Amino acid sequence: MLIGDVARRSGVSARMLRHYESLGLVRPTGRTGSGYRRYSEEDIRRILHIESLRSLGLSLRDVGRALDDPGFAPAELVEDLIRRTRERIAAETELLTRLRRLDAAEPAGWEEALQVVSLLQALESKSPGTRQRAALSAGEDVPVPVEALVEAVLGESDPIVAGALRWALAQAGGDGAVLLAEGLRAPEAEVRERAVRSIAELPDGTATALLRDALGNPDAVVRRYAALALGARGGAEAVPTLVDMVVEAVNDADAADALAVLAGDPALAERIATGLVDRLTHGARGRDDGPDAGGPDADGPDAGPDALGPDARRRLTQALADIPGSTASRALEELSRDGDRAVALTATYILKLRDTR
Repeated sequence: MLIGDVARRSGVSARMLRHYESLGLVRPTGRTGSGYRRYSEEDIRRILHIESLRSLGLSLRDVGRALDDPGFAPAELVEDLIRRTRERIAAETELLTRLRRLDAAEPAGWEEALQVVSLLQALESKSPGTRQRAALSAGEDVPVPVEALVEAVLGESDPIVAGALRWALAQAGGDGAVLLAEGLRAPEAEVRERAVRSIAELPDGTATALLRDALGNPDAVVRRYAALALGARGGAEAVPTLVDMVVEAVNDADAADALAVLAGDPALAERIATGLVDRLTHGARGRDDGPDAGGPDADGPDAGPDALGPDARRRLTQALADIPGSTASRALEELSRDGDRAVALTATYILKLRDTR
């Protein structure tokens, strides 16, 4: 069979067949009287084997080894091919993501497109300073896709850079809250914390709804950050968690401040006072134990799950200081006669301040 017939039958061009011959991969069985290459059926089978191996990503050198070396073991080579293929897919996926984000930014021209690409690269820099500058410049002159900011903030370990990224997200608007919601379900505790802290800084209604849902999150840290943010927004749903935080000495000062803000509503003030008094009377409702039960400024509870220690009772008494209404006042009167001298002195001092006001 002549080279033209072989090319038609195998799908390999005559030029490539000559190249295979120059490399010694396929040698025509013979030549015609006119000098044309003549290929046998065995030659054609070898050509098809070459193409099959090339389809797996083998180099022509490796193809030759596979076909001619009787002791050739494919396992190691195949493993290397798998590794290289995964690396190539990862690189192509990264490129595709960058192109999609560039498309989402809708640059007006190539100058703006190059600025967007430069900013996206800066967000991935190994230098915290470079990442921070990129975050602070996002949205000022160069539109950055919200998706890129969300990915950056969920993966950011530097607290200063993370703060800049949260600010950039809040400025960007869009569907940042929806994208961050995925982070609340991440298997890594640090990613869940970054997600809830970022959502807490978004002012829209979607973020508020996500924070309400986060009060039921199995991660105690997520619940606590959500409660603090909701308290600042007037969310009454946060009251039980905020009271727990006071009891457990987990960011208790901020929790007490949030309760004081919520108590600006007279009806809610009575509910908050009742909750604080109930914990003083009946003890701890239970704690968030477990590996992720830490949280902002956690220093742990002072007593077991069934009774409150003196420090916890003193924190609850202090929390009543900024809660208006008769329920809080009556509770402080009783606490001023408490058997724990520190609690009694704290309540007495608070009552004097309330009288002054």
